Amino acid sequence: FLPAVRGDIPPGCAAHGFVCDGTRILVFGGMVEYGRYSNDLYELQASRWLWKKVKPQAPSTGSPPCPRLGHSFSLYGNKCYLFGGLANESEDSNNNVPRYLNDFYELELQHGSGVVGWSIPVTKGVLPSPRESHTAIVYCRKDVGSPKMYIFGGMCGCRLNDLWELDIETMTWSRPETKGTVPLPRSLHTANVIGNKMYVFGGWVPQSTGGEISTHDGEWRCTGSFCYLNLDTTEWIGLISDCQEDKSNSLPGPRAGHCAVAVGTRLYIWSGRDGYRKAWNNQVCCKDLWYLDTEKPPAPSQVQLIRATTNSFQVKWDDVPTVEGYLLQLHADSPVPSATGIHAAGVPETSVLSSQGSGSSLHQSPQSLPSVPYPEVKVDHPSPTNNVIPNNVQVSLSSNSLKVEGKEKVAASENKITQEMMKKHADATGFKDSNAPSLLPVCASSPQTTANVGELHDLDKRTVNPDASVSSTVSSTQSMVTQQAVKTESSSTNGAIVKDETSLTTFNSKSEAAETACTVPSTRVNTGQTNDSHSSKPPQRQMAPVKTRDRQWYDVGIFKNNSAVVSQFYLLPEETMSASNKMESANVPDYRLLKKQDLFPGTVYRFRVAAINGCGVGPFSKISEFKTCIPGFPGAPSTVKITKSVDCIHLSWEPPASPSGNILEYSAYLAIRSTQLQENPSQLVFMRIYCGLKTSCVVTAAQLSNAHVDYTSRPAIVFRISAKNERGYGPATQVRWLQGKISVRR
Repeated sequence: FLPAVRGDIPPGCAAHGFVCDGTRILVFGGMVEYGRYSNDLYELQASRWLWKKVKPQAPSTGSPPCPRLGHSFSLYGNKCYLFGGLANESEDSNNNVPRYLNDFYELELQHGSGVVGWSIPVTKGVLPSPRESHTAIVYCRKDVGSPKMYIFGGMCGCRLNDLWELDIETMTWSRPETKGTVPLPRSLHTANVIGNKMYVFGGWVPQSTGGEISTHDGEWRCTGSFCYLNLDTTEWIGLISDCQEDKSNSLPGPRAGHCAVAVGTRLYIWSGRDGYRKAWNNQVCCKDLWYLDTEKPPAPSQVQLIRATTNSFQVKWDDVPTVEGYLLQLHADSPVPSATGIHAAGVPETSVLSSQGSGSSLHQSPQSLPSVPYPEVKVDHPSPTNNVIPNNVQVSLSSNSLKVEGKEKVAASENKITQEMMKKHADATGFKDSNAPSLLPVCASSPQTTANVGELHDLDKRTVNPDASVSSTVSSTQSMVTQQAVKTESSSTNGAIVKDETSLTTFNSKSEAAETACTVPSTRVNTGQTNDSHSSKPPQRQMAPVKTRDRQWYDVGIFKNNSAVVSQFYLLPEETMSASNKMESANVPDYRLLKKQDLFPGTVYRFRVAAINGCGVGPFSKISEFKTCIPGFPGAPSTVKITKSVDCIHLSWEPPASPSGNILEYSAYLAIRSTQLQENPSQLVFMRIYCGLKTSCVVTAAQLSNAHVDYTSRPAIVFRISAKNERGYGPATQVRWLQGKISVRR
C-alpha cells in the first residue's frame, strides 16, 4: 500500500527519529540527500495523508537541537524526548567530522496537530555518555505511577551495552543494577516495550567477546540474538542466543538497522541489513517480515446474537487484535449424545494451537512462498468469504525445545518459536489440503487476520439489512452487513467516516405461551406483559440442576473472523469428554474425525469464544445464552432504520421475512435505567415505547432521557423490536445505537 501523500513532503532520510501519536506521525532529523544531516521536524496526519513541516519554538535557554542522525526520539504523554545522536562538525557534508552527542531535549506537542516548542530540562545525576544508534523506550509501572525512560547500547567509537534510566517526573539519571546475562554490546538494534518487558533484537555486535577491539576487516558482525529485560525486576532473559544455529530458517536472520513495532502483544520485525559485502561494495538488505506473539490473547467479549432461527444462530463478538482465529464452543441445556464409534486415539496428540505454556511464538511472513496444501475440513462453504481455519494450523511445542520437521532447536524456557507461512491475498478466502506434519501455516494475506467492525460517525440516517440466508452448517462471514457495517441513505456524509454505528442483534423473547419461555444473553424480556415498564428477569423454569463441572462444551469450529452462522457442532468421543472439561484451553481436536450434531428448535444453548494466536488458545469469554426459535412464531423484524431529529428519533423496520401467519402487532422497547441494573448490570430492564400495527414509531426526548447506556462493548442505547402473530411474539431485533463519549446521568 503506497498512500498518495500531499503537503510538505519531506526528502528521503535515514537514521531519523520517528514517533506515532494516535493518527499523526512526527519525524525529526536524520541524513538526507548528499549526506547532509538534518534537524527538520515533519508531521504526517495519517488520517488524511497530509505532510506538514513544523517549526517549534526555540528553547528559552540554549540552542535548538543541531542537525544529527542516529538519535533516539521517544513519546510519552504530550511530550517527545530527544537524546544523543551523531553530528558533523564540518559544514561540508563531504568532509565528515563526527561528534557524538549526549544532549537531551523535550518537545511539547499540541493536541491533535502541531507542536509548542523545544525545552532543555534540568536533570540530576550523571548523563549517559555520548552515543548514536542506541535505543530509548518509556515505561510506567501500573502500581507505581512514575514513568521511566531506558536507554540501551549504541555506538561511540565502539559498541556499548550499558543501561541508563531517567525518572521523567524528577528528571534524574541513574544506572540500574541488572540481573541475568547482559546482551553483547550493540548498535542499530531495536527495543520495544510489551507489557513490562523491553524486547531487544539484532544489531551490530563484536566479532569476539575477548574485549580487544581489532582493526582488521570483520571486526563487527550482525546478530540475530533476541532477549528481553524485565523492567520491573531489571533482569535480562535470553530468548535466542547469539550462537544459536538455525538451519531450518525458522528464526529471523542476523540483521541491523531494521525496524520493529509492537501491536498489542505482538512484535513485528521488518527488513534491515545483514552485513557489508566488500566484494560487492554494498549492503545486503533483508526483505522479510516476522512477528512474535509474546503471550496468549485476552478473552474476547461475550458472544452476541444477531439472528436466531428454529435450527441456527447467527452470532458475532468483538474482534481481538493480532489473532489468527477464534475457537467457538457451545453447551446445550438438553442432553447431547456422545459420539459413538469414535476412539480417542483418532485425535492427534500434536494437534493445532497447543495451549500449553505461556511463552512466546515467533512467525515469519515472507512476501511469497510456494503453495502448501492443507488438510480438508468438512464444513459448508455458502460463500467465498467463509473463513474456517483448518485444524492443524501450528505444531505443538514443548516448553524448552523447538521441533521443526523432526529436528530440535534449543529455545529459552517458557518460549515457543515456530514459523508461519502466509499466503497471497487471493488465497485468503479458503484453505487447501496439506500433508505437512509439522509447520502448517495459518492462511492469511497479512499478519492481522480478523475483520474489523466498522465504526460510523456523524450519521443522521442509517439502515441495517440482515442477511436473509442462514443456511450454512458452520461458517463465518467476513462482510456481513448486520455485523460489520451499517449502510447510510444520507448523501450528506460525502464519504466521510461516520459515527454512532447501529448494529443489529436478535434475541429470543418469551412468548405469551408459557412453553415458549426462553433465556437470552445477559438479558431477558417478557413481551406478554402489558405494563409499560418491566424487568427482563424471566419466570423460573423447571429444569434439572446442572453443575458447572458437569457441563460439557462442544466445539462449533475455529473461525478466522469474528462472526459465524451456527447450525451444527462437533461431538467428542466419550474418552475425550472428561479431559476436555478439565482443561479450559485444551488442544483442538481433528474435526475430520468427529461427528456433527444439528441444533434443535426451542432449545437453549450457551456460547463462549476464545481467541487464538501463535502462543495458543487464550481464555474463554463470559458465557452467553440463546434459544432457537419454536416453529410457527414470527421471525424478527428486519432492515431497521434510525433517523435523528432535533427533539426525537424515528425507528422504522420491515416485516419479518418469515411471518408464519398474519402479524397482529409490533412492540418496540427501550432499555432504561433502573435500580436493578445497579445490583446486576447484566440484567437489562426494558420499557415498551410502542405497540401497534405500524412498522415505525417515534422515540421522544423524554423517553431518551431515561435510556440506559450499555457499556458491555461500546457505549450504546439499546432498542428491541418484535412481531406478534396468532401464536405470540417471536424473537426480537436488538439495535445498539452507539453514542461515543457521553455522560450518563445517575
